[in-house]
Amino acid sequence: MKGKVSSYLIGNQQVRVYIAETTELVKHAMAVHGTSPLSTAALGRVLTAATILGRMTKSDNEQVTLQISGTNQIKSIVAITDASGNVKGYISNSLAELPLNPQGKLDVGGAVGKDGKLVLIRDMGLKEPYVGHANLITGEIAEDLAAYFMYSEQQPTAVSLGVLTDAEVFVRAAGGMVIQTLPNVDEEVIEKLETAINGMAPISNMIDQGMTPDAIIDTVFTDFDSELLEVVDIEYTCNCSEERMLKGLISIGEKDLREIIEEDGKVELHCHFCNTYYNFTRSQIEDILDAALKA
Repeated sequence: MKGKVSSYLIGNQQVRVYIAETTELVKHAMAVHGTSPLSTAALGRVLTAATILGRMTKSDNEQVTLQISGTNQIKSIVAITDASGNVKGYISNSLAELPLNPQGKLDVGGAVGKDGKLVLIRDMGLKEPYVGHANLITGEIAEDLAAYFMYSEQQPTAVSLGVLTDAEVFVRAAGGMVIQTLPNVDEEVIEKLETAINGMAPISNMIDQGMTPDAIIDTVFTDFDSELLEVVDIEYTCNCSEERMLKGLISIGEKDLREIIEEDGKVELHCHFCNTYYNFTRSQIEDILDAALKA
C-alpha cells in the first residue's frame, strides 16, 4: 500500500519534476473499494495526482483535496492527502465498465465525461481554505489537471498519469509525473522540454519496465542536467476511528439522535475511504447524549 514521490530540478534548476510510483498504493485502493479495471484506472490516476500535489504544498500542515465531478458513469472521485504522504480516496462507481477507447486503452474519459468539474482545495489551517475550480477538458484526469494549472494558477504544467492493468484484472504498474517550469525560464529550455515531453513513453509503461525515477529522468530528459531534491514515502491510509465517528454523531444533534434510537435502536456509520463500518448500540448513543448534555 506504499509508494514514493521523487522531486527533481532539471534544466539549470529552471524546471521542477515530480515522479510518483504508486503501483502498490493503487493495488491497495483496488482491494479496499473492489473496483473494476476502469474504476481502478480512474481512482488510481486521481490518487497518484493527489500524492504529487501533496509534495507541492507550501506548508507542513497543508491538506490537499482533489475532486473530480463527472457527468457519465463516474459522478465523483475524491482524493485527500497531506504533506506527510498520507492519501485516501473514494470513487462513486466502483464497477464502471465501457469498451476500450480508440487507442485500445481503458476509457476513463468516457466514464467521467467532459462536462464536469475539477476542484482543488488547499487547506492550510487558516480560516478559509483556498478553493480552485476548472472545467474538465477530456475527463482523462492528467490533461484536466494540466489545464487547471494553466488557467486557474497560470502555471505552465505537463502532467502524465497512468494505471496499467492486465487481462487478469491486476494492477501491473501505476504512477505519475508532473513537470512545471519555474519563473523566468529560458526559451531554449522550454523548447527542449517540449521535445522531451512529446517523445516520452507513458509513465505506467516505464514503471512496468522496472525503471526507477532516476532512470526515467535520465531517459526522458537526456539533454538536461538533473538534481534529486527529495524522495518521500507515500501510503494509502485512512484516519477514521471510532472516536472520530462518535464526534460525528454528536454533531447530528440530540433530537435527531433520539429519533434514531427510537427507530433503529442502533447506528451504523460507514467510512467511504476505507470501507470500514462502525456500529454503535443504544446504550453507547445514550452515553454520548448524556456526556454532551453535561459538557
